[in-house]
Formats: sequence, C-alpha cells, structure tokens
Amino acid sequence: MEALKQELKAKIIEALNLEDISIEDINDNDPLFGEGLGLDSIDALELIVLLDKVYGIRLADPKQGKAIFESVETMAKYIEEHRTK
Repeated sequence: MEALKQELKAKIIEALNLEDISIEDINDNDPLFGEGLGLDSIDALELIVLLDKVYGIRLADPKQGKAIFESVETMAKYIEEHRTK
C-alpha cells in the first residue's frame, strides 16, 4: 500500500497543480482539507474525477467524499478496496 500512497500523492499534486508541494511534504495522515493541504470544494471535485479516471471508482454520493478524502491514508484504503483499474 506504500507504493499506492506515493502514487496517490503524485497524482494529487499533478491533478490539483500544487506546484509548491512535493510528495515529501504530504504526510499520509495529514488532513487534505482545512489545516492540512488546505484543499477546497473545487479540489474535491477534481479528486472525484481522479478516482474515476485513474482507479475506475465512481462516487455515487458526493457526501462519501468527505470521509474518503480525509487523508492520503483514507484515500489509499478506499482505493484498495474499491478499485476496478
């Protein structure tokens, strides 16, 4: 799962154009929204698109995103359990 977390960090940086942030700057359990990376609702939509395009995961209920996108750790666990690609 460590490789998935590293891949996920790289994809988040790329998808959200976080030019000033490197993979090493993102801790697995840091919050992605608010105090952590400081992402916003537009970023959440980008993450939903990322899950669909890269991992074949479609979120039927956007409210699920709040729990899934809590941290890189929670995203990686969800991807491992639900990925189709």
